[in-house]
Amino acid sequence: MLSHLKIRDFAIVSSLELDFRKGFSVITGETGAGKSILMDALGLCLGDRSEAGVVRAGAERADVSAGFDISRIADAKEWLRERELETEDECWLRRTISADGRSRAYINGSPATLADVKALGEMLIDIHSQHEHQSLLRKENHRLLLDGCAGLTTESRELSSQFQQWQKAARELATLTKAGDAQRERLELVSHQLDELEKLGLQPGDYEKLEQDHDALANLGSLLQNGDLVLDRLSENETDNATRCLQQALKALEGERSRHPRLHAVAELLDGALINIREGSSELRHYLESLDADPARLAELEDRLAAVHQLARKHRVAPQELPALQITLAEEQQQLTRAQDLDGLAREVAKLEKTYFATAEKLRSARSKAAKKFSEDVLARLKMLGMANSRFEVAMTALEKPAAAGLDDIEFLISANPGQPLKGLAKVASGGELSRVSLAIQVVNAKHSPVPVMVFDEVDVGIGGGIAEVVGRVLRELGEYAQVFSITHQPQVAALGHQHLRVEKTVVKGNTESAVRELSHAERVEEIARMSGGVTITAETRKHAEAMLAAT
Repeated sequence: MLSHLKIRDFAIVSSLELDFRKGFSVITGETGAGKSILMDALGLCLGDRSEAGVVRAGAERADVSAGFDISRIADAKEWLRERELETEDECWLRRTISADGRSRAYINGSPATLADVKALGEMLIDIHSQHEHQSLLRKENHRLLLDGCAGLTTESRELSSQFQQWQKAARELATLTKAGDAQRERLELVSHQLDELEKLGLQPGDYEKLEQDHDALANLGSLLQNGDLVLDRLSENETDNATRCLQQALKALEGERSRHPRLHAVAELLDGALINIREGSSELRHYLESLDADPARLAELEDRLAAVHQLARKHRVAPQELPALQITLAEEQQQLTRAQDLDGLAREVAKLEKTYFATAEKLRSARSKAAKKFSEDVLARLKMLGMANSRFEVAMTALEKPAAAGLDDIEFLISANPGQPLKGLAKVASGGELSRVSLAIQVVNAKHSPVPVMVFDEVDVGIGGGIAEVVGRVLRELGEYAQVFSITHQPQVAALGHQHLRVEKTVVKGNTESAVRELSHAERVEEIARMSGGVTITAETRKHAEAMLAAT
């Protein structure tokens, strides 16, 4: 559940902290008071796009955080655990927006991408807006809703994956069938080139080692001469070498080093230098002793380098890139070899096609069964919402050819009045009817949603009177097993909330500020009276508000 919301320097909110409870919470306020600010702030926490204009005037940045209790959301806990972001039974989503437009997102205090925030947010909260009915006008969304309510989302994704595999294999078969001769010629060339590279046997790092060994043998005389000179100067000259000079310097300093800490430090440095010279001399001596003037080995290295350079020129790559080229050619050879087996590939295409159709027929049957139950549930809600004579149906029409989503075109059809034929939602003439149809579908969808928090943002627009009370009772019913929020202008809906929050806009020292506070029972009476009675609140409107609250 959504337990906490913090907002700082966002739009006209300077500082706001809200605690939420279980059940059905209503949010009311005058038009323009800032109710949409709450939704915008929550949306940012869930990964919505941001812009610099949301930062409060004069502030450096806006900061919004939403805290969730995820103790009963196993999917979210597992998601966090896989990314090492878990913090027991709570989760915090935070977003900051700088005045220059830069935005940062955090999950439990750790930086996160917006994609991750959105993915997690979809497990935590579901927002139904007053404009959501527009998405219902798009037929492609009807299948998604039906699958979601029927618990068929996983099966639908599996079918889509099977379709993609089938189509990919079919395209590959068609391409290879057309390009058979060219493919065979390419396979012969790749096999020959790969054979040459395999005979060369050059492994990653081999070329650099070859060059190093060749350089050492080719310049053996210079190495020995200069190496002996260095040894002579470091330690082997009987009269004058670095080791002896340092020993003499240390002996001269021995009696003085205790007179000052800095002299002691100098002596320590010289001691270290002497040790390094001795070790360096020993290492150099062993290296020079390991060198062997072997003309046969030198010739062998030169021949191998020549072979490497020849193949590198042939393939127009750097010598050290030959091992990677060998891997690439081996992969291409494998693909080309497989491509020659057109009969095998055809069998694979047929197998994938059979698998797809088996899954599609199974999903078609499940959708058909679910469509009937979905239609009944939506129709029951429509009758509650004052559309007693309406008809609602989920139409499933066979497609001309199979698709990733299945074998059928799925569309919601409605007839709002007796004698009228069923039509697509886009052809519903009345905005009020469409609003009620949208609400009915949203409520049915919400009942099947695994997301534990639902926000209804003015979904009751265009609905009033007794129907508004029905809407409120439906939302209160949802609040019995999920956390439900409703931003509303309807007093009938507001009276049915378990928790009532009011958004207020004030002017403080010449600055406009928006604030939110939970209302007491007496304050709820005043607010519902205001929503019912207009500008002037009378004793009659207060009495009516009391009655509305008592009826819950």
